[in-house]
Amino acid sequence: MAGRRALKAVLIDLSGTLHIEDTAVPGAQDALNRLRQASVAVKFVTNTTKESKRILFERLQRLNFNLQENEIFTSLSAARSLLEQKQHRPLLLVEDSALEDFTGIETSEPNAVVIGLAPDHFNYSTLNKAFRMILDGAPLIAIHKARYYKRKDGLALGPGPFVTGLEYATDCKATVVGKPEKTFFTQALSDLGCSPSEAVMIGDDARDDVGGAQNSGMLGILVRTGELRNSQLLISSSAFSSTVVSLLEATFLATSSIIIFFSLLLTIFSPVMF
Repeated sequence: MAGRRALKAVLIDLSGTLHIEDTAVPGAQDALNRLRQASVAVKFVTNTTKESKRILFERLQRLNFNLQENEIFTSLSAARSLLEQKQHRPLLLVEDSALEDFTGIETSEPNAVVIGLAPDHFNYSTLNKAFRMILDGAPLIAIHKARYYKRKDGLALGPGPFVTGLEYATDCKATVVGKPEKTFFTQALSDLGCSPSEAVMIGDDARDDVGGAQNSGMLGILVRTGELRNSQLLISSSAFSSTVVSLLEATFLATSSIIIFFSLLLTIFSPVMF
């Protein structure tokens, strides 16, 4: 391994890492409070599209997490930025509870399709409308392409299968704005005053959280609390090619060569580090 990295920022996933729906991951509040004692910036990054940032923040407050609303960066925020930049009028396939994050965006006579996780709107009529718009030249914008996510009753389909279906049917390629896109991580770090090499990502998805972070030049910690399945552990990494199998090994790596505070998180999350 190359020389020691100076850590300036930590990006933390939310759903599956800190909470699952309205239930906090056991020990997550304590881990976050300990992390606050370190001299690092913290930002919470999420692909959640079922609800607005305000609603998400209020949920986390009810779960007694120590954070501020301006510390949350969502894929909805990234999608809005792209719409404003391109001056698109979107057909928004998102849940009604997420629409407030697009307040002020013109949606009459839509000329673009924006798709997130929208179980209440993923019906034939709506998807067929999107299909016809894309055939007529409207760009397809995927807030993210997660294959599935964790609910209290088990794994559930994410927006990825629906985005892929539209891509297949229209022979087009979606523009993805959320994790694991490099631009998402770059935007999340933009106001923290650090480069990707000075940051680490903590999350429960090997591809979208850890893989995306690594492709952006960051390190990643994969926690076992949310979406992680055994097949994801087969994913290799150029930044880290070993799986941490014990607290002793992880603490040694954390304190001797990479990130000072990892040992605090290890006692809570039992992570796999890449």
